[in-house]
Amino acid sequence: MFTRKIFSFEKLEAWKNAQSIAMKVFEITAKYPDSYFSPMANQMRRSAISISSNIAEGQGRFEGKEQSQFYKFAYSSLMELLNQLIISHELNMITIEEYDEIRNLIDKTSLQLNGLNRYTRTKIPQKKS
Repeated sequence: MFTRKIFSFEKLEAWKNAQSIAMKVFEITAKYPDSYFSPMANQMRRSAISISSNIAEGQGRFEGKEQSQFYKFAYSSLMELLNQLIISHELNMITIEEYDEIRNLIDKTSLQLNGLNRYTRTKIPQKKS
């Protein structure tokens, strides 16, 4: 029987929350009308996917400075998504419940990304052999 390897990024709460955000974004944007809001829905999906992707890529780097850079990219995508979420809410494209649910995940994930960034900036680089 094959045992699936769990990679380090899959253990991070920030990555798990980012995955939840992406699933929620895909769920709510599926209800957007095809005409005017299709580009916004696509951009929101790209932003949402970028968050967890950058966390995963950061975990694949060995130098703290490199890891930190990818956590910053993830944070930027998170803020981009938040802006798009606010616009969607103001245009009544999503309910207050949907907005609050994703907003809470964004708040939590932003704190986790800031913590990862602080930790990796102070991480001592590994010696190369």
